[in-house]
Amino acid sequence: MKYNFDRVIERRGTNCIKWDHANLFFGRNDLLPMWVADMDFESPPEVIEAIVARARHGIYGYTARSDGYYESIVRWLNKRHGWKIEKEWISHAPGVVAAVHIAVMAFSHPGDKVIVQTPVYYPFFKAITETGRQMVRNPLKESGLHYTMDFDDLEKKIDSRTKILILCSPHNPVGRVWKEDELSRLTDICFRKNVLIVSDEIHSDLVFGNCKHIPTAAISESSSSITLTCLAPSKTFNLAGLSSAAVISSNRRLLDEYSNMLNSLGLGMSNVFGTVALETAYNHGEKWLEELLKYINANFEYMRDFLKTNYSEVRVTELEGTYLAWVDFRATGMSVEELRSFLYEKAKVGFEDGSVFGIEGEGFMRVNLACPELYLKKR
Repeated sequence: MKYNFDRVIERRGTNCIKWDHANLFFGRNDLLPMWVADMDFESPPEVIEAIVARARHGIYGYTARSDGYYESIVRWLNKRHGWKIEKEWISHAPGVVAAVHIAVMAFSHPGDKVIVQTPVYYPFFKAITETGRQMVRNPLKESGLHYTMDFDDLEKKIDSRTKILILCSPHNPVGRVWKEDELSRLTDICFRKNVLIVSDEIHSDLVFGNCKHIPTAAISESSSSITLTCLAPSKTFNLAGLSSAAVISSNRRLLDEYSNMLNSLGLGMSNVFGTVALETAYNHGEKWLEELLKYINANFEYMRDFLKTNYSEVRVTELEGTYLAWVDFRATGMSVEELRSFLYEKAKVGFEDGSVFGIEGEGFMRVNLACPELYLKKR
């Protein structure tokens, strides 16, 4: 292996949310934090070198996005996902969470309804409730170690006030990579009902085994016309702190309305290092990513097998995508409070409480596997 993902890098003292500020979530900092969805790995060396070179210039003024920036996104999506887009389809965001907030404000009004498929990434909830919209839950259906969409429930819950469905693809936290027939049925429903799909595809590069990420907008012409795709290199290459994401749509009206809202909020400018990191990562980070995927998959298999052997009542949902394991503790009989107490105070591990992803997550924990294997083996 060319890249050393076993290397332990001290993150304390860097104002890191995961390590330095765990007390804000757990009430203590003396546990092993495996919660916030960033990696405990260095970014690809080419990215580090490019950022350092840019930093040495010494002037960090207002920065535009170059042709090379856009071309790197176009090439990456075509090569990794077979999605052929055009430069003119791309807008900007200071992050995917920000993009979702902006889209909700651009394409709905206070009082309108926005659908989420729970349990799901909880910042979606704030994008809805804190902008005065109504959140509508379309819970996923649980079947063993697998989740599927509930299309019948979705159809019933769409009415004239329903404007947006926020899709998580691949899904955080349950780890599903949606198949073509699932996305086709979802987009057909939304197209017929005139519902915009805001598709969070930030984990699109992090898929395992025979799974393949299919961009929602690439399903059909109709899906392309109603989809606003939000993505970034931040999860793929551990660049979350550099605030650079892309929003993509072939529908010119959608892209213009999104961009108008972005600029009206004063968020249209780029982060000087974020643009460098994005372009470099997409142009030079593929070999690093391939090794990363093998390492994370090995971490998942180790954890799954360890729990099966030593704690058979604890089950792990199969990981198709993301680096976040969804672990089911319900058969232990512990309440949510008892489970938190056991993990945080006795075991001293900072897993993320599944209930924050929605009521369907009660009894689950989300575990970040993007860490040196040593962390998983700590007793």
